[in-house]
Amino acid sequence: MSSSSLTHTSPTRRLKDKAAYVIVGLAFVVAVIPLISILWTVIVKGGKDFDVYFLSHSMRNVSESDSYGGAYHAILGTLEQVGIAALITIPLSLLVGIYLVEYGHGRLSQAVTFFVDVMMGLPSIVAGLFILSVWILGAGFQASGFAASLALTILMLPVAVRSTEEMLKLVSPALREASYALGVSKWRTITKVVLPTALPGIVTGMMLGVARIMGETAPVLLLVGVTQSINPNPFSEPQGSLPLFVFSESQNSLATAINRGWAAALTLIILVMLLNLIARLIAWWKAPAASR
Repeated sequence: MSSSSLTHTSPTRRLKDKAAYVIVGLAFVVAVIPLISILWTVIVKGGKDFDVYFLSHSMRNVSESDSYGGAYHAILGTLEQVGIAALITIPLSLLVGIYLVEYGHGRLSQAVTFFVDVMMGLPSIVAGLFILSVWILGAGFQASGFAASLALTILMLPVAVRSTEEMLKLVSPALREASYALGVSKWRTITKVVLPTALPGIVTGMMLGVARIMGETAPVLLLVGVTQSINPNPFSEPQGSLPLFVFSESQNSLATAINRGWAAALTLIILVMLLNLIARLIAWWKAPAASR
């Protein structure tokens, strides 16, 4: 066989390659159009009321017909509720992911994997009802931001566990074997070699979980109550939250309330983007030097 026949590409194959390239490009455009449309709509409509005053004032003693008022109480509540949920979920999901990849064998590992898969498809309202029945109706605690955090933990946990497990599986076995060959123990190999290598992917998975729970409305509506005042204590009394603020303002027929709802939605998107940016910077900083 001549060398020219190996390097020559037939017109039919070039045509198929170009057709596949065009189809993939069109599919990407179709997938991105809804995202751009949503972002454009929220920026245009939410940008009218989005300013420093909106971010630094609450709705206390503000009527729905007033053109002023802000979402500070809801921003504070969302950050505290999501922060508590993340503090519970991140170490727990790391330990579960390490167990499944490095130590998990037998029926216990299969049972953990089964329950994680079941929780992946759990409706948010079910998580809220579970915490409502156990924490508030069963144990007698009052509605609070912490109760909402517990429900958000249930929703974030399977996403974080699954992403941690998949990222740990991607770490090359050669890295582990090289560490063992040097006499390093298994636990130190996991903490010093495996986890730093998989850290960027793990952080991305954690941020996907945070982004999911930050926009949840149903469990917050059941567990945290409604208030227009600033409540910095997540363990007592109802607390504001951004998803609930967007929902309540959008249900009002007054234009001033609807504009505040759009501004709150824009605030929520910006918060998610900022958290993603911070997480990626941390992952880049903590990643091994060779992977930067």
